Amino acid sequence: MTEKKSYDWFEQRRKTRGLELAHEQIIKAFDTVILLQKATKCFSEKNFVEAKKYIETLYKAEEEVDQLRTNTFMELSKGAALVSDYREDLLHLVKRLDTLADHTKDAARCLEMLSETEIPQELTEKIVFMTSKLVETAQTLRCSIEKISSAPNEAIKEAEKVGEIEHAIDVEYLRTKGLFIKYGINMNCGVMVIFDDLIEFIEQAADMCADTADYIQILSSRE
Repeated sequence: MTEKKSYDWFEQRRKTRGLELAHEQIIKAFDTVILLQKATKCFSEKNFVEAKKYIETLYKAEEEVDQLRTNTFMELSKGAALVSDYREDLLHLVKRLDTLADHTKDAARCLEMLSETEIPQELTEKIVFMTSKLVETAQTLRCSIEKISSAPNEAIKEAEKVGEIEHAIDVEYLRTKGLFIKYGINMNCGVMVIFDDLIEFIEQAADMCADTADYIQILSSRE
């Protein structure tokens, strides 16, 4: 799933192992979002076996993100070859993307706990929509990161799009919460609590994308 794609921002400064590790971490963090979307789609179709496979792959990808974060921090602490400002910028970016993967993993855990439970189709369709928008958010963020150095003005525009998509997820999150009134009387209380956590983690993952996009605008303005 991980693709080999160069990032101009990193290509200009890839003089230490730390930058290479950060590059890998960015790709892996976005992989977790795609895996979550595939898992929710299978879940909505009641294909729980396939959903479980995607969730297990997501867990492994998130573990790799954690390890890459640790390795990146260790390498950057040695990074005499890197200008201090860039080292700090990269550390902040790595931390944000690690948190994104954490929220995605937490959402997957909730989805796993809900396997084979009875959930109204309208609610499952909502999480499919929310995760598809989350993928769109992450992909737009990734595009913004790629353009930090090569086209900073375009990077800023892409970062602004991230905020717009994240707002759409916020709106859908509230609409989904509103459906609890409609379906709550017929749903198991434990299922409702876990489902509520699920959409909360998806919304938090989107928030982290927006937060990272705000930071990308700052980085781009320095180029």
